[in-house]
Amino acid sequence: MSVLRPRSRSSVVLAACATGALALAWGGSALAAQQGPTTVEPAGAAFQATMVGSATFDAGGTLITCDVSVTAPGDGNNLVPESPDNHNPAGPVSGPINAPTFDDCGTNVPLVNAQVTVADPVWEMEMFAGEPSTGSMVVPAAGIVVSTSGLASCTATVSPDSEVTISGTWTNGDPASTLAFDTTAPVLVEGGFGCPDTDEAYFSATYEVTNVDDPTAPITVTG
Repeated sequence: MSVLRPRSRSSVVLAACATGALALAWGGSALAAQQGPTTVEPAGAAFQATMVGSATFDAGGTLITCDVSVTAPGDGNNLVPESPDNHNPAGPVSGPINAPTFDDCGTNVPLVNAQVTVADPVWEMEMFAGEPSTGSMVVPAAGIVVSTSGLASCTATVSPDSEVTISGTWTNGDPASTLAFDTTAPVLVEGGFGCPDTDEAYFSATYEVTNVDDPTAPITVTG
């Protein structure tokens, strides 16, 4: 069974990009500074992250907004490790998650449609305790592709040559904790007329993280 597992330190953190459905905070400095202990509870719990509200991907003034994004447990992923592996005395607790889905997407340009594709079905999640605590998703190289069609046919690929770590601020809550992302990130945009001329995008969104096994016992991150 695959579970979140302790790691001595985070993966290399790059400024990453996601889609409008998943406004993820791609930051590196906070993660690099966090080398203290992390405990994720309840041990062994399955968790789900569901976006609340909508999120926007802004690439050079072209806005792609998605209203639905979820990562749910299955195939041994999205699990807090059993004790004592849910505690790392010197860094994050990490493990595989099912890649979020991205649905109900649109743009701010008339007659231009949007679609978000996840190229790799399994990502990795890292949880860090700190001030603030953070939750990070390690996205495989070219793991997310945003495509538009209609009057403008464009493709924006998230970090096509290497994996990226997208991190957001974690806040413990009851019954749901929250994971809020807000950042800029590099993208590779391809296409012709009407496509944005940019290599950077802005993203913002918030997820609620719940315990699927027992909704009364929230998923928490502490030191």
